[in-house]
Amino acid sequence: MIFNGYNEGLIESIRGWLREDVGSGDVTTSVTIPFGHESKGIIHAKDNGIIAGIPVAQLVFEVVDSMLSFKAHAEEGQYASKGDVLIEVEGSTHSILTGERLALNLLQRLSGIATRTRTYVDALEGLDVRLVDTRKTTPGHRMLEKYAVRMGGGANHRFGLYDAVMIKDNHIKGAGGIAQAVSRARANIPHTMTIEVETENMEQVEEALAAGADIIMLDNMQPDLMKQAVQRIKSAAPHVTVEASGNVSLDTIRGIAECGVDVISVGRLTYSFESLDISLDLNDKKVR
Repeated sequence: MIFNGYNEGLIESIRGWLREDVGSGDVTTSVTIPFGHESKGIIHAKDNGIIAGIPVAQLVFEVVDSMLSFKAHAEEGQYASKGDVLIEVEGSTHSILTGERLALNLLQRLSGIATRTRTYVDALEGLDVRLVDTRKTTPGHRMLEKYAVRMGGGANHRFGLYDAVMIKDNHIKGAGGIAQAVSRARANIPHTMTIEVETENMEQVEEALAAGADIIMLDNMQPDLMKQAVQRIKSAAPHVTVEASGNVSLDTIRGIAECGVDVISVGRLTYSFESLDISLDLNDKKVR
């Protein structure tokens, strides 16, 4: 499916999240709605935005009750308008209401991330630059939140501390300099792994170039300095990827891209978003 083998872990997470929410049982539903009652739940958008998380919502309802019928009326990454029906889930009213909150929480958050990502993608229209996320994600939700970024039209940076070398200011201090950090990293990683170095000024850019970094990050640089750094890197080592990062906003991202960088990383995609308003309403059916 869409999570590249992550389904088993996601299902275990869903079970844990349901235990947190449901505990020993849904008291309100059990004491107010007759056992055997059936309904159709209509999940609809209450705001405009990009939809992400429909397969996740489906897994929630499947874990709650495999007999529920689930029908999606929207596609992942699709723009939805206020009032659009996204999903219909049909069967036991008890089951629908038990899974409702968790399914909506995930759907709302992932759609919010996808929607925010799309606004940044749109701000870069016509420019040859890649928008990526960061590790500034909600603990336990990284795979889902990075998935939502992709649904919004962005791309993913490294997933964790394990899949790329990223030498930042504290690594440089601990290693005794950029040259020492890159040299030690190169000697101890497989040839398939890249080395990125964070730089804050031209002196560090020159050190990263001399050390043979694969990716050079320009962190919190002013536009004039960033343009100078990009020109220097591209003239000296055209194969090196140039990334810009640090306090990137919708107001500044296009100007940053116009400096000629290849990649812009934006933490705000996953830590400073507004959940999309999505709701579920029941259409009453019958008692079995």
